[in-house]
Amino acid sequence: MEETIPRMILKRAQEDPGRTVFMQKIGERYGAIPWSELERQIYRFGKSLLASGVAAGDRVAIMAPNCPNWAYADLGAMAAGAVTVPVYHTEGLEALLHIVNDSGSRLLFLGSVLTARELAEHLEELPELKTIVLLVDGFEHPRFLPLDAFLAQAEQIVDADLQNRLDHARAEATATLVYTSGTTGLPKGAILTHSNILANVRAAVSVFTLGPDDICLSFLPLSHVFERVDGYYLMLHQRAIIAYAEDIDTVPLNLTEVKPTVVISVPRLYEKMFARIMERVLSGPWLKKQLFFGALKIGRAYATKVLANQTPGGLLQVAMGAARRAVFSKLQERLGGRLRFFISGGAPLGREIAEFFLAAGIPIYEGYGLTETAAGIAVNSPGQMRLGSVGLPFPGTDLRIDADGEILVRGPGVFQGYWQRPELTAETFDESWFKTGDIGRLDANGFLTITDRKKDLIITAGGENIAPQNLENLFKSDKYLANALVYGDRKPFLTALLVPNFDNLEKYARYKKIDFLNHCDLVGHPRVLDLLRRRIDRLQENLPPFNRVKRFTLLSRDFSSAEGEVTPTLKLKRKVVAAHFQQVLETMYLPQASGNHDRSFCGGDSDSTIAAK
Repeated sequence: MEETIPRMILKRAQEDPGRTVFMQKIGERYGAIPWSELERQIYRFGKSLLASGVAAGDRVAIMAPNCPNWAYADLGAMAAGAVTVPVYHTEGLEALLHIVNDSGSRLLFLGSVLTARELAEHLEELPELKTIVLLVDGFEHPRFLPLDAFLAQAEQIVDADLQNRLDHARAEATATLVYTSGTTGLPKGAILTHSNILANVRAAVSVFTLGPDDICLSFLPLSHVFERVDGYYLMLHQRAIIAYAEDIDTVPLNLTEVKPTVVISVPRLYEKMFARIMERVLSGPWLKKQLFFGALKIGRAYATKVLANQTPGGLLQVAMGAARRAVFSKLQERLGGRLRFFISGGAPLGREIAEFFLAAGIPIYEGYGLTETAAGIAVNSPGQMRLGSVGLPFPGTDLRIDADGEILVRGPGVFQGYWQRPELTAETFDESWFKTGDIGRLDANGFLTITDRKKDLIITAGGENIAPQNLENLFKSDKYLANALVYGDRKPFLTALLVPNFDNLEKYARYKKIDFLNHCDLVGHPRVLDLLRRRIDRLQENLPPFNRVKRFTLLSRDFSSAEGEVTPTLKLKRKVVAAHFQQVLETMYLPQASGNHDRSFCGGDSDSTIAAK
């Protein structure tokens, strides 16, 4: 019998039922949940779904934060032969209505009282949705079923009925519809089978050593295919423990409580960690700074040798040991003290950040994948690592670079197509090759480097092709900048919207005795604009003129998920940002009298434009 996801996990549950599978914080402490409880809950949720009339192939939506109930609902639905449809719990009502309607979901697991209240006013817009199960207390409505009442239905069904569904499930059957994050339009459902997902799990097992002694801290949304496959199914396959963070804001605290060995995240977390560390060091005493940067220099020299597959000399090894004890051990303590490595995906990782953590003895293995490929396409791994690349293709995955630079993929993880979108599916394939929409290159050793999204490439009025993400990552490496969007398609030169790192910029302003009342004052001050212009020029000094940002506007706020400007995993929705700031962007192309013409924009409706000089 070919493997399916629930059959694989139930087999693992039989191997050591008393061992911990999940950790969840209740009150002030983390409590352990054994494999035997996971098995029990899979059967409870699965039988309750049967009692609710869910048939094999029906869609079951889940909108909740990461927690054991998310896993029970997901695995219970799959055990019942249903197709799970995750929805980001941070998304608004519009996204929920679209995904539930588009997927034709019959049942929804909901983990928010606030969303339940909003949804109650729009139930007539969901004609195919028959049941809503509320995973939390605090809201009562005739159409919403409390979790206890839903699970009580399991008593109506015998185990053999659910086992029959389990036994008859096929590996080629659809396991889930994962909706893309919608950076270029409404989310569309990618059809992933059990075999798609398990092929990528087995490929990951072949390049990473994970086992029962590992603990993975889970905080990237389970609606994201990266967390779903690698932070959830992969961990269960290897019988590693999954510890759920309370919230994204509590991750620093939860790291010290859980003491994970593995952390999976998008680059934004590592960027914030790096910025926080550098700020602490730079604001510290002179001797502490010298010690830190001396240790960092040793760490980089050591990492360079290791990456080149060379054995560091005896003196370098002694120096590295001293650096780790004196400096880098403190970083390890803040991360729990047991961390073996990070895995990064979902967006490009800045080279400076990768170099820093590698020098500190905590490698970040950057990988690359898409919703349509069940996450895994390529990854850096122990002994096979090239900074700046996304690694080697996973075993069994073939890559090809098309004539225009687009990355084409073929392999067992590639999806079956888009839900009810045959025309779009046909456009996405070139015979058996999936067209990723990303531009990249393969080096002589097979390492893949991503340069940009094909749709994001800027073609200037002079005909030059510009990859905006490269410039944006360059700008974000500056300690005074947190975010950036580069603009200039069909324009005579490049411009940018820049978001400051306000913590660092405020400290600079106080040190330089620059008066300001709020962020609007700060970004509009001529000395602040001059500071940023000098730093932008320095960052770009080795770039060709056509690839440099000539003018920028400093914003008083970051791009916001509440405004629909970023996805739940913080990817820029370029078209939305450009639409929101259209007037600001176009103003930078107006003829100016003289001098630099960097500007500021203060939220709301008013443009507080101030020249830098």
